[in-house]
Amino acid sequence: MGSEAGLSNKGSSGKATILALGKAFPHQLVMQEFLVDGYFKNTNCDDPALKQKLARLCKTTTVKTRYVVMSDEILKKYPELAIEGLPTVKQRLDICNVAVTQMAIEASQNCIKKWGRPLSDITHLVYVSSSEARLPGGDLHLATGLGLSPETQRVMLYFMGCSGGVAGLRVAKDLAENNPGSRVLLATSETTIIGFKPPSADRPYDLVGVALFGDGAGAMIIGTDPDSTSESPLFELHTAMQNFLPDTEKIIDGRLTEEGITFKLGRELPQIIEDNIEGFCHKLMGVAGLPETEYNQLFWAVHPGGPAILNRIEKRLDLFPDKLNASRRALMDYGNASSNTIVYVLEYMIEESLKMKENNGTDNEWGLILAFGPGITFEGILARNLAVV
Repeated sequence: MGSEAGLSNKGSSGKATILALGKAFPHQLVMQEFLVDGYFKNTNCDDPALKQKLARLCKTTTVKTRYVVMSDEILKKYPELAIEGLPTVKQRLDICNVAVTQMAIEASQNCIKKWGRPLSDITHLVYVSSSEARLPGGDLHLATGLGLSPETQRVMLYFMGCSGGVAGLRVAKDLAENNPGSRVLLATSETTIIGFKPPSADRPYDLVGVALFGDGAGAMIIGTDPDSTSESPLFELHTAMQNFLPDTEKIIDGRLTEEGITFKLGRELPQIIEDNIEGFCHKLMGVAGLPETEYNQLFWAVHPGGPAILNRIEKRLDLFPDKLNASRRALMDYGNASSNTIVYVLEYMIEESLKMKENNGTDNEWGLILAFGPGITFEGILARNLAVV
């Protein structure tokens, strides 16, 4: 398939490539099987109907483990976070602003270590989060915490939700390709503390969030023309695209209130994604002249917003069951960690490609990196998996 798009040399086309990946998590590991009792105990709630509902949701999300910033120590210090109706946005931001910076620094350090080049080679920083609000923003706190040069050019993407990681990758691609020799650090960092609330029959979606979302951070280094003596490119980013669907802005509705962030998610979201996924993918595939319906000839790195979204995409595109393996594994191990999750999906994608290579199997060179966020916004990148080239 490489020849169809006229790209055959590994990372030599002037296109942006992902050169390294890194991740980091808070210390609290939550096992899904113990989540229900822990959550109801922490929020001093004893509603059997809500408890039963959360137990059902925990099974349907397919999540097994997650990491969270929330801890007994935090609830002891800020008991008001577990009480309905109190203005707690200041307390939440005090916790979140520190936590997301700490995780972003750690993920970036892990990524830079894998990259293997000096910190001083980073020229640009793209920082993504929907879990903080402050001036100066998390981009400056991250740059300072890492010890980046004051001349590093920074971009900050706030409140893009689940599509933020791929949006950041799109922006990083543009920066890398328009600034020859540059190396862009993309960092994403999220925590659910900004929206942590006690259970309520009036807010059924909150329980979905409790059963699904996790915390963490991700990082990538992006650049063109990799140095073959010191860099090992992972994915080439051929074409990036963003589309929003008119009149769908209320489907994912998030607001920053005095009680933190509140979310409402329309039940029709999986159906809307299913109805529009083919048209969006065709646009991306058409750029490289890839056959429109040969979906199983591609790899699929899809942000796992939830199992319903993955199931609908699999069904609509008639994908083989293993095509969304990396997305399902990321969801199972980390939950939906918002913008970070695409980093975890790409890591699993590389792991699976290398395993297949070891066993003399062939994996797909071309594929799509996809995420969906408020708007409803589709973010997509047509990419080449360089681990199989």
